[in-house]
Amino acid sequence: MIRSIVARRAGMFALAVSAFTWVGSVRANDPAFSSLDAKAITVSLPKEIPWKENKSGSALAVLVGDPAKPGLYITLTKWHAGHMSRPHFHANDRYITVIKGTWWVGTGKKYDPASTRAVPEGSFVTHTGKEIHYDGAKDGDVILQILGMGPATSIDAEEK
Repeated sequence: MIRSIVARRAGMFALAVSAFTWVGSVRANDPAFSSLDAKAITVSLPKEIPWKENKSGSALAVLVGDPAKPGLYITLTKWHAGHMSRPHFHANDRYITVIKGTWWVGTGKKYDPASTRAVPEGSFVTHTGKEIHYDGAKDGDVILQILGMGPATSIDAEEK
């Protein structure tokens, strides 16, 4: 048990270090940043983040890596108001920070949006690999930063 906790914390630390390293390697085309040494730091402004809308009621921006391939990935996910996932699980742990809005989360195989709990902006959540959950947005859009090890999978687990 203690080894599992230590391993998980070491993994979270490694992901955090990777995220902070990434922050220093993004780019901006804004003249306000032209005086910065691009070898030391560059910046991506919100308008430069490559959002891609999904038919499922969300949008995704891949910041680092490729969620479909092995290795570290960092994404931004935007859940549009009124959209929630159905019960599912992921093969690997995922580490999520609520950047904007209120995110609603639930656990178990039975889809019951009324039983979800509000996770406020600024919160940090771990989706433990192979454990069933569902989540989404109710009254307003939500933006999440998700860090994980790919390939990122989502396996349906809803009890019909």
